[in-house]
Order: sequence, then C-alpha cells, then structure tokens
Amino acid sequence: YVRTTSFAGLAEEAGAAYKDITDVIQAAADAGISKPVVRFTPVGNVKG
Repeated sequence: YVRTTSFAGLAEEAGAAYKDITDVIQAAADAGISKPVVRFTPVGNVKG
C-alpha cells in the first residue's frame, strides 16, 4: 500500500525505478573497485 499526493511520487516508488542490487554489486566487483564480502536480507524499509 502506497499513499502519495502526486503521480510522480508514486512512480518514484515503482519497483522498476530501482536497479537490481546484485547487478550493481557485480559490476563494481568486475570493475575492481569493490569486493562482495557478505549478503544481507532486508526485513523492512522506512522512508520519510
């Protein structure tokens, strides 16, 4: 459930608005600028 005052705010929360974190981490590792060391599982998200 998302409550917003504008369509732009709703579009900002769309799942497609975010990159897959696995792809981002892999790209950074492939570029040699980072090394994955642990995997976390999110249990919640608070904004505002």
